[in-house]
Amino acid sequence: MSRIAAGLALIVVGLLATSVHAADPPGFKHWTAAELRQRDAALATHVAADHSSRETLADYGDHRFRLLYRDADGNPEQHDAIIDVVYVQSGEGTLVMGGTMEGRRGTNPGEWVGTMLTGGDRHPLGTGDIVHIPAGVPHSFLVAPGQHITYVLLKIPAKP
Repeated sequence: MSRIAAGLALIVVGLLATSVHAADPPGFKHWTAAELRQRDAALATHVAADHSSRETLADYGDHRFRLLYRDADGNPEQHDAIIDVVYVQSGEGTLVMGGTMEGRRGTNPGEWVGTMLTGGDRHPLGTGDIVHIPAGVPHSFLVAPGQHITYVLLKIPAKP
């Protein structure tokens, strides 16, 4: 085989062995575990008076990804037409679901916040847990003193 043919053969083998990466489709997003840990640490440095810090990771119109950090109990909320899917990134807490929302007030059409939940079921949460909170169910996250919980929240519309 000539030197030119050998060189071309090496180029072809190199091209075949190289992974070709096509452009990602519109709307694709990949958050790595390392990136989420960095964002978690950054959120912990600017906690608001409500003991939380948050950022929207992506908003696709009909569904949204958020990252939330909380270092104390949160106010209860209820979404009449939105499902919350929660993935606990770090820390621990308790999810209270159901019961009666005290001090309930509307914030947007079909969206409610309150001052506390009475009754309801308690679900301990830890790193790696995933929960699905149906639309129309009041819920709240509780965090013990000195602890925190950070979670990725996917908000999606409920089917009519």
